[in-house]
Amino acid sequence: MGHKNASVIYDVLYGFIPITEWEEKIIDSPFFQRLRWIKQLGFANYIFPGAEHNRFSHVIGVLHTTQQMLQALGLAVSDQELFESKSKNPKAMLHKSLRIAALLHDIGTFPFSHAIENAYIRHGHDFRREREMKSPKNLPNSHEHLGSFIIKNTRYDGGITKILEDYGFDVRLISKIIKGDSPYLIANQLMHSDLDADRMDYLLRDAYYTGIKYGHFDREYILANLVTFDAKKDQLSFGVSENAIHAIDDFLMARFSWYSQVIKNQESAKFDIMASHITKTLLEHDLMYQFQDLLNMIETQDSRFFWWNDIYFINRLTEISQHQPLKDTKTNELISMLLYRKPPKTLIHPLFKHRILSEDEREKMKLIQKINTITKEFQNILSKHGNGTEWFLVDIPDKDVIVARGINQLVKRRMSDNLYLERDPIKIVSKQGKPSLLIEKENTLIKYLTGFVNFIPSVYANNTAYELLKTSGMLETT
Repeated sequence: MGHKNASVIYDVLYGFIPITEWEEKIIDSPFFQRLRWIKQLGFANYIFPGAEHNRFSHVIGVLHTTQQMLQALGLAVSDQELFESKSKNPKAMLHKSLRIAALLHDIGTFPFSHAIENAYIRHGHDFRREREMKSPKNLPNSHEHLGSFIIKNTRYDGGITKILEDYGFDVRLISKIIKGDSPYLIANQLMHSDLDADRMDYLLRDAYYTGIKYGHFDREYILANLVTFDAKKDQLSFGVSENAIHAIDDFLMARFSWYSQVIKNQESAKFDIMASHITKTLLEHDLMYQFQDLLNMIETQDSRFFWWNDIYFINRLTEISQHQPLKDTKTNELISMLLYRKPPKTLIHPLFKHRILSEDEREKMKLIQKINTITKEFQNILSKHGNGTEWFLVDIPDKDVIVARGINQLVKRRMSDNLYLERDPIKIVSKQGKPSLLIEKENTLIKYLTGFVNFIPSVYANNTAYELLKTSGMLETT
């Protein structure tokens, strides 16, 4: 793929990646350049030293993967149409819009990625609950909401909205594609499904930079076996040829293992949990930009937003640690431990073991209730026998780690009577062109691995709390 109007970016995984004139303007904007200073995996580099890669390289990779998926599906226009700004026919505009959506899907990423975002989301929920704000317009304080705001509200020089509208793109459509709720099913699948361009890039990229083998899969074989089918009249969907069913098994297992062993790695996850707790406390004390502050900065072209990144977060903690220590000794200690990479102790107890549970929420909720009960007992012991400096952090996962959703969950969550119109599940297409759900196929391991979640709770404590709880006999000894 090449064209006289194309610029190129060299990527460590894919080599030379051509980009269009308008994509180059987006990449050169301050909003996009901010992503250079946000690590893809939060504090994972505290455990995996090579995990220094950033959101910038990831989204370039997602752009390239989207292009390859479109080509494999026969939905790509010619290079002449793609790189020509005057080419406005519907197929060309959808192709271009999908590439832009891939490029912008993480434009609202928070410092240290999900570690900080989770604190903003929880703080926003608490804020609205305290004020009994129940309007559906009160969207979560998430990177999706922030990114959508950037795409639709930066109509000034250097702004994403202006760049897109100058070239005739529909900013609302691009925002909807990123969120996975556009009128085009196949566009939603490419951006937001169990086999999307995002996952296909980050699994290989994270494996490369961490050095962990989890995440590897046969990318080229999957791309070669992507096919389209009509989910209903005028609604195109995509699936995978039955020849590649075991490559898809491998892909889903790779993601399951990657999430379990890298994202929820007990040693690296504790630093993300510490960062999240610190952020939540600083937001409550108005010592960090509030979500509304960020929206105001974006709308008014305030350059402070462009430096809202990993460096901002570390500098803010350093300033507080050295010049503005809090009355809250727990948060002060957490800040110091995070800055100097001093991990808290992991508490070992039968209830905190990682285990495979039924996808049925009832089993998980019973276990969470038991964890809440035992941690209350921990708190009673610390309150009774401690000196007030002891603390612990409880991490109950709010996102299920699954191989694939079972049929019962799909039916429960479905948006229509036709499961082939559902965005997320992977479809397998026979040689005769007939689609079926992967999880219904008899010759796939995934059929027998659906309906289960990997439940990974963790509880961490400072040294004084750990010693007190250990002395009380409440913990298992390692």
